[in-house]
Amino acid sequence: MNLPFPDLPSSAALNRRSAVLGALGLLALPAGAAAPNKKNKPQAPDVWPHALLVPGGIARLSLGPAATRPKAFTGDVPVLVLGDPIEWTALVGIPLATSPGEAHISVRAEGKPERQIAYTVAPKQYREQRLTVAPRTVDLSPEDEARYTKERDHLAGVMATLTGLRPDAALQMRVPVPGRRSSSFGLRRVFNGQSRNPHSGMDIAAGTGTPVRAPLAGKVIDTGDYFFNGGTVWLDHGGGLLTMYCHLSRWDVKVGDVLKVGEPLAAVGATGRVTGPHLHWGVMLNRTMVDPALFVAG
Repeated sequence: MNLPFPDLPSSAALNRRSAVLGALGLLALPAGAAAPNKKNKPQAPDVWPHALLVPGGIARLSLGPAATRPKAFTGDVPVLVLGDPIEWTALVGIPLATSPGEAHISVRAEGKPERQIAYTVAPKQYREQRLTVAPRTVDLSPEDEARYTKERDHLAGVMATLTGLRPDAALQMRVPVPGRRSSSFGLRRVFNGQSRNPHSGMDIAAGTGTPVRAPLAGKVIDTGDYFFNGGTVWLDHGGGLLTMYCHLSRWDVKVGDVLKVGEPLAAVGATGRVTGPHLHWGVMLNRTMVDPALFVAG
């Protein structure tokens, strides 16, 4: 999955710059969205991940200074908080199903009353993609339905992983495999003429056997062969930031392994519901799949 990059600014520098530019900033607005205003100011391009206040995007919200790390929540789900006592920043994954309009998080800081921080989600229209796949992966048999239900319940536990391990504040990721982006995040999927959930990751076209490499340091928290996703590996980067790699021909890691940036973890394949060999790469924040493109350059 990966290639080396230049050194990035420190956590404190990034957060102070973020505070000056406005924590509710947008790196770029979707087509047809309103121009930036005092609540939606552009972010510096070297702050990672980029902010994009649309369904499937990420909000970077300034929490201000505090002696200890504040706790932030969207509903009852914890939100990743990075920074230092000079400036803390909450990174909030915005679900694809979010309706445009105002949203908020709750913040609890030591010795202070709970407060709400609001932000505005702009509309975004994702394109539609029509695909032809094996009929059994669209119209499930009773046996396949039972298998899928069991796997779904297991994966819900994986996606709820929250560890005390904190990722580096410089969260620029390395693309897991070289190749053409064959399908982007958020596409409305139509399989064999039937509408299904939007595409929750980035597809990268690559040949079977191409090594998949860790985009950030992380710990392996799940591996398996799943009905829709095929061969799959999940990495935990700390604080509710997870990444997922699907349709693998094989995986070379086990649960509990700790990987450095760029270490190989698996190989590209065509397992599960696919039209050909590729990597499906997903990024999750606060149990919400967000656009991986917000974490990578270019």
